[in-house]
Amino acid sequence: MAKIIRPTYPLEFSIGLLLLIFLLSAFISFEIIDTTWHSIMKGEGPILAMVLCGTVVVILALILWEEFLFPVRLKPMEDEIVFRNHFTKLRSQVFIYLLIPVLIAVVYAMYDVHPVAFSIWAAICIFTPAGKLFSGIKNYNDFLKFTDHTIEYRNNDKEGILLVKDIHEMQLIRDEAQVVHKVKVIMSDGKYVLIDLDEMELEAYLQTIESFIKNHYGILVKEPSFNQ
Repeated sequence: MAKIIRPTYPLEFSIGLLLLIFLLSAFISFEIIDTTWHSIMKGEGPILAMVLCGTVVVILALILWEEFLFPVRLKPMEDEIVFRNHFTKLRSQVFIYLLIPVLIAVVYAMYDVHPVAFSIWAAICIFTPAGKLFSGIKNYNDFLKFTDHTIEYRNNDKEGILLVKDIHEMQLIRDEAQVVHKVKVIMSDGKYVLIDLDEMELEAYLQTIESFIKNHYGILVKEPSFNQ
């Protein structure tokens, strides 16, 4: 059974937060739609348009806050562990994302809007999650696999299999936030391989990767005196 390694907030809190996002987004959507607050209070405003605007922002939040629908899980195995993206998650996120331009087009076609405010809002809602999805799809084939005998890795630029018996030292290189973002593997012959965790869409696993490396390759693991 897969174990959740980065749990999200309690369900009630998460749903409440999404509801708050929806209400706030719907509330301020009169700045986008050509209506007035007075008309809305009288029940004469385009209520459906406000609901659609709120829904678009909630979908945006769900894509960026992916742990709500897709908690990060890791399936423990006796002799190996693999860190990778999952096609099911990416496919579902792309499907959800496609609802955003559809709903935006409905609002634009059915209601009068303020062109400038609407354009800015639409651009933010369309392009903000698009970057995250593109990065996930681009790095879909990336993975990092550890066993007691080998380390196997693949990203867009390089791939390889390292034998643990041939490793002289493993350096954990941290970023400004002191999070491990690269692993420098120095072989017995002096050559080294730099595994770029920060380029492999494995951010959700960084703490687990660090713990696994320390627990399984402890005698080989070093902290460099300065980050590289």
